[in-house]
Amino acid sequence: MTKTTIIGCRCGTTHFEVTGEPILVSECLCNSCRAAAARLERLPGAKPMLTPYQATPSAEYRKDRIKILSGAETLREFRLTADAGSRRIVATCCNTPVFLEMKGAHWLSVYLHLWPAETRPKPELRTMVGDLKDPSALPADILNLKTHHLKFYAKLLKAWIAMGFRTPKIDVRGAIDA
Repeated sequence: MTKTTIIGCRCGTTHFEVTGEPILVSECLCNSCRAAAARLERLPGAKPMLTPYQATPSAEYRKDRIKILSGAETLREFRLTADAGSRRIVATCCNTPVFLEMKGAHWLSVYLHLWPAETRPKPELRTMVGDLKDPSALPADILNLKTHHLKFYAKLLKAWIAMGFRTPKIDVRGAIDA
């Protein structure tokens, strides 16, 4: 039987169903993720989304394994710049960032703060630690990789093959400025 998990925004208006295991669970330390999180955390009522060492934790899921159950009307996109190749989706009911989508990608990076602490997937690795001025302060509890690793790309390719090379579209109803 395939595992199905219901996750959602902080106030309970927006819910998602994720099916199966994630492709990967990671913490990103790239400049883009840290800058976006810092801006999104300043939205009214927003909560911190970065770890104490400034990583953005997420579970990468195939798009065909994520279903919006409620609150689709609250979802808005945020881009660091008008021509950014990635967008963060926020549930505006409570300003909870819910996922990151890369342009043309077949997966979503679903933010781990959506899961209750006791069922939250555990990160397997940290990536893009090369963007930090001093990565020596990072915990050594999981791999700390300078950039994306070949294993990361291999997992994404395997998932895309399993999806028949499809890239489902995720529509949202507008944008926010943070």
